[in-house]
Amino acid sequence: MAKKVKVSELVSQFQLEILSGEDGLRRSITTDDLSRPGLEVAGYFDYYPKERVQVLGRTEITFMDTLSKQERIDRMERLCDEETPCFIITRGMEAPAELLEQSNAKQIPVLRSNAATTIFISRITNFLERKLAPSATIHGVLVDVYGVGMLITGGSGIGKSETALELVKRSHRLIADDAVEIRQTSDGQLFGTAPELIRHLLEIRGLGIINVMTLFGAGAVRNVKKISVVIKLENWQADKQYDRLGLDEETTRIIDTDVPIVTVPVRPGRNLAVIIEVAAMNFRLKRMGYNAALQFTNKLTETIAEDTDDFD
Repeated sequence: MAKKVKVSELVSQFQLEILSGEDGLRRSITTDDLSRPGLEVAGYFDYYPKERVQVLGRTEITFMDTLSKQERIDRMERLCDEETPCFIITRGMEAPAELLEQSNAKQIPVLRSNAATTIFISRITNFLERKLAPSATIHGVLVDVYGVGMLITGGSGIGKSETALELVKRSHRLIADDAVEIRQTSDGQLFGTAPELIRHLLEIRGLGIINVMTLFGAGAVRNVKKISVVIKLENWQADKQYDRLGLDEETTRIIDTDVPIVTVPVRPGRNLAVIIEVAAMNFRLKRMGYNAALQFTNKLTETIAEDTDDFD
């Protein structure tokens, strides 16, 4: 189901003044794209993005003053489409009487802000991107290890929270335990955070719930982090072949984004916190252009080729 934002939420968030069309405050905004209808005010409606929030700045308002009264009536009538969620006038400028009349007739809110147009557009775009971004909630633990967002997943009781606790003790930071709320930005990046109720909390079996920020300080937690790698913990299976070189980079899909995934088998004696630390450092090295597994394979191939030449 597509996400929506009510026009009334914009009014509350940005303290907007309601000039007309108050009966339409329950209208829904379904896209984070905004429109400055300069061409439409000039009379060109072939590609009018009527489903967007319409922002009228100094340019649009002053141009309307150059139009005849009949032209203003015609343009405002066409601008006030049934799909249009609202109009927002910036810089505290006066709204054209024709716009107020049409908006009242069609119950489309006309709002006003004192902010400069460019600044206001930036703020409202960021707000709508957060509100309308595709999202999902995943069972797991999200930690910041050496600046890399590591999403630890695995079956219940496998040791995700205990591993996160060890990482926090090693000066890394906790973002979320048990439930990770993930949102996807317009450019495909994934950001994870914790539900408000369990933020900064860890559940350790046998110990109970602990507050990481209270025990380890504000530097041991953060509220949001980009997810770069998924660490999947699973019980060691003797008959399963695990990747020993690291050449095959697997990915998993979260929402609509593919994220690198590393499967780590769990058995007594393995220090999962250290393994995850090394995975984070290795990820950073790969992004910097150094791949140890690939270099090893290339050297091995060269050595075999040289030995074959000597034998010939």
